[in-house]
Amino acid sequence: MKKASQSAKLALVVLLLAALAAYEYFERGVPEAPPLDPSGQAGAPAPEPSAAAKSGEWLLVTGTVRRILSDDKVGSRHQRFIIQVSDHRTLLIAHNIDLARRVPVTSGDVVTVRGRYEANERGGVLHWTHHDPDGFGPGGWIEHKGQRYK
Repeated sequence: MKKASQSAKLALVVLLLAALAAYEYFERGVPEAPPLDPSGQAGAPAPEPSAAAKSGEWLLVTGTVRRILSDDKVGSRHQRFIIQVSDHRTLLIAHNIDLARRVPVTSGDVVTVRGRYEANERGGVLHWTHHDPDGFGPGGWIEHKGQRYK
């Protein structure tokens, strides 16, 4: 009985977090994707999230893969890796592999990522690095070796 109660509490917490995320998503809306140049590549990315970047903002960054982490398998599965975006700044990339193809990154690879930024004490997280499954906006993506994963 104790396990059932704990499972019910966990399910409630997950449901509440999903509802909060949906509320913020629809309240703030989704900004347009950056314009593409004639070669089909994204416009010049910001070198790094500034100290003024706020949670919920869409960012475009380029960085070098520094560490590959294990997949997050709680809820939707996410591929996770850390990129170095400046001498003193790293970002965790959380790429939903239930909605988009896995990116075949290795340490040292350079990637360009468009995603939704969430600040934290370790530098921050970029998520929503995939298409918008509900079609409300352009969503995000990861470019790796000339291939766009969305």
